[in-house]
Amino acid sequence: MARIAYIENMKEWSDSFHFAHSVSVRFSETDMFGHLNNTVPFTYFEEARIEYLKAISFMADWLNPEHDRIPVVADLQCDFLAQVYFGEELLIHVKAHSIGNSSVDIHYKGTRQDDTIVFTGRGTIVQISRHTGKPVFWSEQQKNKLEAEKLQHAAHACSAG
Repeated sequence: MARIAYIENMKEWSDSFHFAHSVSVRFSETDMFGHLNNTVPFTYFEEARIEYLKAISFMADWLNPEHDRIPVVADLQCDFLAQVYFGEELLIHVKAHSIGNSSVDIHYKGTRQDDTIVFTGRGTIVQISRHTGKPVFWSEQQKNKLEAEKLQHAAHACSAG
């Protein structure tokens, strides 16, 4: 398997996910050879990231127009490990990897139903003020939720290993 800069140990990294969102590869997401278009995993990351953030209760405030804070994607990357085809069912796994003052590095893993990893990814989201565009620190409650998620990943990886 190719070396991926943000993954130190593939097995440990892979075992540390506990949230996943299912997607089905649609015909419109493939090229003329029937392969998944290389831009589509970013859409899958977005969909799974939103579901993950809903699951940890972050989206409600961000979607409320009366709240000043919103998330923005600062960077995003994808590493392709296997070809994906029309009709395949994939699981897009999501976890908070590292937490900054107003940012979080999120990791992604796309797998087939047999757990074959087809692509990996990572990206940083930053919480900003919708009015000023400047970063806004995580509240204590937000930081605690993200830290709890990280601890759950670590515990899951230890019990799986």
